[in-house]
Amino acid sequence: MFAERDIQTDDASQRAATWIADYAPTRGAPDELFDGDGRPRAHWRQFLESLAAFGDAGLEQRFAAAGRRIDDMGISYRVHGEAKERSWPLGRLPLLIPESEWRDVAAGVTQRAELLDQVLHDIYGDARLVADGVLPAAAVAGAPNFIRPMCGVAPPGGRWLRFYAADLGRGPDGSWRVLGDRAQAPSGAGYALENRLVLSRALPSLYRDMNVERLAPFFQDFRASISRIAQRADPRICLLTPGPWSETYSEQVYLARYLGFTLVEGEDLVASDGKLHVRTIAGLKRADVIWRRVDADWCDPLEQNAASRLGVAGMFDAIRRGAVVVANMPGAGVIESRALMSFLPDLSKRVLGESLKLPNIETWWCGREKDRRQVIDALSDFAISGAFAERLPGFGERREALGAALSGKERARLINAIEQRGVDYVAQEPIKFSTTPAWIDGRLSPRPFVLRVFAAATADGWTVMPGGFCRISNRPDVRAVSMESGAQSGDVWVLTSGPIKWSTLLPSGEDPPIVRALGNLPSRAADNLFWMGRYLERAEATLRVVRTLAARLSQFQHIDLQGRQTIERLARLLVAWGAAPEDAPDLNPMQIALAAAADADAYGSALSVVRNAKRTASIVRERLSYDVWQLIGRIEARLTHAGARAVTEPETLEIIERSLHTLAALSGLIDENFNRVAGWSFIDLGRRIERAIATCRFARQFTGDEATVETLDALLDLLDSQITYRSRYIAGAALAPVLDIAMLDPFNPRSVAFQAARIDEHLAALPSLRNDGVMETPRRLSIKLRAELESGDARRLDASIILAWEQRLMSLADAIAERYFTHGVDGAVNSQPSRIA
Repeated sequence: MFAERDIQTDDASQRAATWIADYAPTRGAPDELFDGDGRPRAHWRQFLESLAAFGDAGLEQRFAAAGRRIDDMGISYRVHGEAKERSWPLGRLPLLIPESEWRDVAAGVTQRAELLDQVLHDIYGDARLVADGVLPAAAVAGAPNFIRPMCGVAPPGGRWLRFYAADLGRGPDGSWRVLGDRAQAPSGAGYALENRLVLSRALPSLYRDMNVERLAPFFQDFRASISRIAQRADPRICLLTPGPWSETYSEQVYLARYLGFTLVEGEDLVASDGKLHVRTIAGLKRADVIWRRVDADWCDPLEQNAASRLGVAGMFDAIRRGAVVVANMPGAGVIESRALMSFLPDLSKRVLGESLKLPNIETWWCGREKDRRQVIDALSDFAISGAFAERLPGFGERREALGAALSGKERARLINAIEQRGVDYVAQEPIKFSTTPAWIDGRLSPRPFVLRVFAAATADGWTVMPGGFCRISNRPDVRAVSMESGAQSGDVWVLTSGPIKWSTLLPSGEDPPIVRALGNLPSRAADNLFWMGRYLERAEATLRVVRTLAARLSQFQHIDLQGRQTIERLARLLVAWGAAPEDAPDLNPMQIALAAAADADAYGSALSVVRNAKRTASIVRERLSYDVWQLIGRIEARLTHAGARAVTEPETLEIIERSLHTLAALSGLIDENFNRVAGWSFIDLGRRIERAIATCRFARQFTGDEATVETLDALLDLLDSQITYRSRYIAGAALAPVLDIAMLDPFNPRSVAFQAARIDEHLAALPSLRNDGVMETPRRLSIKLRAELESGDARRLDASIILAWEQRLMSLADAIAERYFTHGVDGAVNSQPSRIA
């Protein structure tokens, strides 16, 4: 046994040695696999030998599992301008950094974060650095991220920076250097968490054996520190997102869920009495802390960009009053300008009294005469970029220009631009990105990378995440690494020799009050949960009609005129719902059924409705479990496949059946796994209202004076009530008993009366906006409708009565939307405590 294990170990070592021998690092650029003497680093050799022990099949299984995990978790990103999100591109291998090396990185990032925070205090405070000539005014005021309304403002909590990130790469000598600072709204921390979750589960034994530092303590410290700076003991902390169209919305959702913050958009917030409030179903509730992912210029349309709908009017005033803590403070993004990088070495000595522990790449700001002349005289030695912008001014979409690569005409044009307006340009040393091993086409290949390291301010100073967000280029030689350009992300493993401390985000050493429900539900979240429920129920109703139609079509040649009339009614119903195209008369009933299931161009098809359900679910993704998101995605994928031309008719019908099964599983999951608070109430309200409306429409379509045994039988099929009817009545389908089951039966979970009772119960449990004892409009409507249905007589029902109930259900849906989903700026503030969520 031991001999066999030794043979396997030798094989793995030999295979790893082959990988290393075949690995060809980029000439002139440092590589993570090798040390300065060209020898493989010990930690990389250990990792590769453990990886090789899995064998080809084992590796592919683990990498495939990682891909499935990404899809199941819904990890995605969006390229600017694209309507559809892309699946998250996680590299197969982590970036490995030993503990001894990481200590220097962490110390450098900590020092830099403290320096930049103090520089911000001076820029927006006394401005001594500018007054003393240490920092030119043009280098500050010329930055678009300099927010003048914040001048003279003392940041609530005492810090301008609370969450900072630095982009790092290795210089030619192998030492780490800062490529850029991020303080506006640093992204990537959530993706770093998700990368860790995926890769640690794909390679669990390696993760344990390599003794990797955990990320949870960093977020635990950040959450604790941001909670302490609020003015209340039980603060409401919000993560302000630009919304679902943000490139990193998936990450923002994950962070809000992981940290327990309330995810809000600008329209969820309102300024009142100098404070910020969240619009909730119980009225306006105070927001104590805002962790913003919206750029400062868009945060307050009153004082910055008037066209903004991403922020909230009055935010800056609330900050000035000290009524809300914002991380990072609007205006912190001024430190991201490349112009400032040229001054940081001197600023560090002036402000901190010490040299930078982690230097940035050498930078010359052309706004200074001396630097400008040096750059122009030796242009071929520099890379020229914008001092304050991502693009190179005057050169369209170009990000930078390598002096040595310019044509004579381009060179003259650039020199003229620098001479005319040097403040807009910086020159930097042109360095090659360092490379790290990446798994490409079954082998190791060097790829350039950029490491983003995060630091958070705490009561004890700065804490640095032991890891980070790594972007790996898909091309061997690049000057910039961006997720938009097709790069991969990578997990970052900081290896330690000591024991790993287990940690959790659950509070420790505290005695928190027991709470059995979450905070108040934001109105926008309630709106989207409500419509998610409606869309899911609508999709089920459409698929039920399709299934019922297809079942009857299978016997089309053997049914009588009544049966054919039933088929025509089912087909007309699908056309009326917009599930089939308007030229449906030119289609046969089976074509109508298939189109209603999977025609992406028909707004009412099951596929289109499921996509709407997924869209609304994506907006409240932080409130949904991975299982819910996965099942919705599975239904969409199946119906999309059903719409493919190569799929046969039997396959499509099987997909429809499986989609109904998945919808049933989703309903059960929501019923059994959702906490019975307002979030679940609004999903169920949407489902109940949509089901009641659909049942009314079914009843009007298949009952009435022209009802036949076939039409009544179809109605029982649509309501999944055949077994119930047969257990109660020996005779065949009759009008009054069928109507009673469909409309009035309080024990049938698909009857209108059953839905009305559940709707009324939900509305009775929801909070009132004002505590004046007056019943609100939705509840008045639901009580009246419930009473009529409970006291109704099936023998007296006709199409007009059913239509009236259907219209009142739609009016009830409108009343719910008006009451719970929209609040004006002067909406009432409910001062009574509420635990509804």
